[in-house]
Amino acid sequence: MYRAIALWALRAGIDLDDMLRLEQLAREARIEFDGDRVRLNGEDVTTSIRDPRVSEAASKVSMAPGVRRAMREEQRRIGLANSVVMEGRDIGTVVFPDAQIKVYLDASPEVRAGRRAKETGAAVASVAQEIAERDQRDRSRTEAPLTQAPDAEYIDSTGLTPEQVEEAILRIVRRRLSN
Repeated sequence: MYRAIALWALRAGIDLDDMLRLEQLAREARIEFDGDRVRLNGEDVTTSIRDPRVSEAASKVSMAPGVRRAMREEQRRIGLANSVVMEGRDIGTVVFPDAQIKVYLDASPEVRAGRRAKETGAAVASVAQEIAERDQRDRSRTEAPLTQAPDAEYIDSTGLTPEQVEEAILRIVRRRLSN
């Protein structure tokens, strides 16, 4: 969702420090999900939001308190209307602090950079730098900083395949739901 707002801001030439204008975009945005597709104001932006420039901008956009409030309201609306799996840096701590199941998924910085570089085709060193900067921004922002919820299950995916990560999460879900 933050990537979609960042994409719109970049396309509109909006200064990423203009908190008021970013909040206006966030409140006006129609972000929809259709399977693994993301739509912004009716346009499929699934590929566009993965651009490294958009990733960088999304971290900056997410620092705007008004954007965070608008996205939080929308995420809660979606979560109340449907049974959902949501991913995000403050989903378990701020958006849904009372969620039945929370997972804090992590990996070493080197592995994260390698995975992202493979996904984007960018150089690992530049991706590693971007990830480090984003993590620092997200951990130090005043509104909804990146942190693990106390009741979230921690999974280190450093040495795991996607299938192993999925199985680890499903074990948590089965355990929590059977209790």
